[in-house]
Amino acid sequence: MNNEKKKPEQTVKKTQAAKTAGTSFLERIDNWAAPRDNKIFYLLLIVSVFLAFITFNMRISEAHDDALYLEGGWRYVHEFPDYFYTQNAPLYPLFLGLLIKIIGFKLVIFKLFSMVFNILGFVLFYKALRGRMPYAIFLPVAVFQACNHLIIYFASMTFTEAFYFFLQGLFFFYAVKIIDITRNGSAAFKANLKLWLMLGLSMFLISTAKSSAIVVIPAILLYFLIEKNYKAMGFSLGSYLIFKLIYELLVRSVWKAQNQFAGQSKILLQKDPYDKALGNEDAMGFVHRFIDNCNLSLSKRFYQLLGWQSEDNIEINGYVTLLTIAIVLFGFWTVIKIKNKELLLLSLFTGAQLVLSFIILQARWDQPRITLVCMPVMLLVMFYGLFRLLNRDGMGPSLYLVIVFFVAASVIMSSFKRGFQNFPIVKKNLKGDMYYGYTPDWQNFLKGSEWCADNLPAEALVASRKAPMSFVYGKGKKFFPIYSVIKKDTATNQSDADSALAFFKEKKVTHVLLGSLRLNPNDPSAGIINTLHNIFAPINRKYPNKLKLIHTEGVIEQSYVYELVY
Repeated sequence: MNNEKKKPEQTVKKTQAAKTAGTSFLERIDNWAAPRDNKIFYLLLIVSVFLAFITFNMRISEAHDDALYLEGGWRYVHEFPDYFYTQNAPLYPLFLGLLIKIIGFKLVIFKLFSMVFNILGFVLFYKALRGRMPYAIFLPVAVFQACNHLIIYFASMTFTEAFYFFLQGLFFFYAVKIIDITRNGSAAFKANLKLWLMLGLSMFLISTAKSSAIVVIPAILLYFLIEKNYKAMGFSLGSYLIFKLIYELLVRSVWKAQNQFAGQSKILLQKDPYDKALGNEDAMGFVHRFIDNCNLSLSKRFYQLLGWQSEDNIEINGYVTLLTIAIVLFGFWTVIKIKNKELLLLSLFTGAQLVLSFIILQARWDQPRITLVCMPVMLLVMFYGLFRLLNRDGMGPSLYLVIVFFVAASVIMSSFKRGFQNFPIVKKNLKGDMYYGYTPDWQNFLKGSEWCADNLPAEALVASRKAPMSFVYGKGKKFFPIYSVIKKDTATNQSDADSALAFFKEKKVTHVLLGSLRLNPNDPSAGIINTLHNIFAPINRKYPNKLKLIHTEGVIEQSYVYELVY
């Protein structure tokens, strides 16, 4: 069906079943779904909004990256033009900075924007790909995009994922429109100026919102190279460069800043992101990193996101990883064989993004977010392969439907379960208790941050292991971030007391917030994050008068505020 000239949407829907090869049983799914396409879309949209409502999270995540983006946005406004966000891709903090400039620092408003982005991301995904493949393939993935528990979680958080899903949907939407106008070799730039510019804009935005998405440029160039459409290659690159060059000129003239990749490269090259003393990764180190990330993402995170494994599971299985890769590759081969051009382009982009992420990101970060943004296309490819393999006489079609039904049902059940568990928490938060839902260690740490903002002089600079979270709950007070042991003594793995004191004096740090944050959130007996303890314990042993306790927060799992006396 993908070799034919693009037909109007209604015609595509009416003829979809006739073009779907296979048994009448699976054809009947298309016959049933095509005339009800709009009803299905609005039903999924309503379910997605309902899940986002009952899962709404008023708090900041313990992962603290969302607070990092908020702090970045705040600094854009209050330290302009001396500050430019370089921890990773800068677009989302730039957007938050614009919001803060317009409405001030209003956390709930930022979260509502995430909900809007999540909704728009689903809308664009659905509208981009509806009618371009059998509904038996598309609908279970649409359910995943609308109802996945982690996507719904990000719908009310200030992580980049909701923002990114919107931009990814925007790229999908315009990419398939460009495929339509180039299907018969028609790639005129002037006649389709708006579409080409929107494609270039979407490529620029997505690559500036997530560093690994820079592969969007080689992916689309490779696609048109495969199609032997060299004009389209040039138009794609040119439309992207229009926006990229304007952006780079603006950044360098206003902020005089380095680009997003230079800001991250030093950490990404390290063996350990928190300990540069271990040196940089060598070639074999990157190979091992790739293998480790494959195992973590494709044998653990992938199935957690489907709701098939517990989120507490730490087991990885190389055979499961290989099986998952085999299914994806078979699906990709099927996409090439069937000549589904839309899915070919999206597969090239998603595959390249996964490979780059697995190479550049240290395995110890092991976050489901890395896999999540790639899963809709991964599932489309996998289901495409399974559909073609099982769509034969006998039990094949029934087996396929069992698989996709199991995926969709698991996704929906996982999301509703988490939503109803969360609802009592969000009711408490909406009534003003912003700490309800945190474990005692986090409550005391965040209340200690608030105490610092309310009781210390404005010029006081407090060292904090989770400085961005201290910043949010400290009402915009700047904290000094500490992510690893400084001035480390290799014999003890703790700081050298004199060197650490000299460092803090040079940085004008006046206080330290010493928390008791759990290593395992579900097990208070498993130990605490002791980075700051390993810095200040040697100081306290050698110079007990240099640390003056001025505040204790909580009764159990306490946090302490010390003044540094130089």
